[in-house]
Amino acid sequence: MAYELRDWDIVSGVGITALGVAAARAVETSRDDALVRDPYAAEFVRAAESPVPMPTGAGDVAHDEHCWSLMSVFLGLRSRFLDEYLLDSCAEPAGASGTRQIVLLAAGLDSRTFRLPWPEDAVVYEVDQPRVLEFKDDVLARSGAEPGCTRRAVPVDLRDDWAAALRGSGFDPGAPTSWLAEGLMPYLPADAAERLLTTVHELSAPGSTIAVEYLPGAGSALADSSVASRLTGLGIDLASLLSDADYDPSARLAERGWAVDEVTAEQLAERYGRSFDDDLAELAGNGRYLTARKR
Repeated sequence: MAYELRDWDIVSGVGITALGVAAARAVETSRDDALVRDPYAAEFVRAAESPVPMPTGAGDVAHDEHCWSLMSVFLGLRSRFLDEYLLDSCAEPAGASGTRQIVLLAAGLDSRTFRLPWPEDAVVYEVDQPRVLEFKDDVLARSGAEPGCTRRAVPVDLRDDWAAALRGSGFDPGAPTSWLAEGLMPYLPADAAERLLTTVHELSAPGSTIAVEYLPGAGSALADSSVASRLTGLGIDLASLLSDADYDPSARLAERGWAVDEVTAEQLAERYGRSFDDDLAELAGNGRYLTARKR
């Protein structure tokens, strides 16, 4: 599977899914009732010169292109929920300071460091492939983007010793951390997912939090010919990229003593006043988002 590739860029391997996510965010951003506003998403798509045509706004999506319409809803819900998770984790509950150390695992083209209202003393670490971060930094620099807090890029493959690279960038395992694994777990084999969560657990001080997206049954849904045929409009072979591993991060974190909550994509749609079309609703509606706090 593509996860076995080394050193991919933004238009190859799993990297192209990050570009697809940016395109979906760009479509959502252009809507009057957008759930998320990402002023850099369209710039990433334009700069990538992808071999796969991708939209930079709702005007690029034809009425019968259900794939990109669905993806924009799905990514709007996901981005809004995880934005709120990160900002809530940095808030100051009950007189205690919230976390000021944030780690975005497989950060891709995530622009939260630039678009969210962070506390001034927050430090955001963005961990991803060197060439993905290089592309991202170049586009953001040409766009005149300025981070809302201290930003530290950590160019490392998550299959290598990323914990050492993170520490080398100034990460303090003795301080509470807010972790984000968005758009990552569905691509990992079970053993890789287990190693990732084990490392996060070992690096997390009490009071640390994590948010994880996962898609149980995604492999089976993509094996269905009708679902697969409707996904062809994306131009990305998701079936070859997603893992078919039956791994439950919610249960594994709970076993390690984390207090876990979970919400589905369908529940988020109800919360934020959106709905899925019948097309691909089974796949998108199967999304799970867990948030957890280390006791």
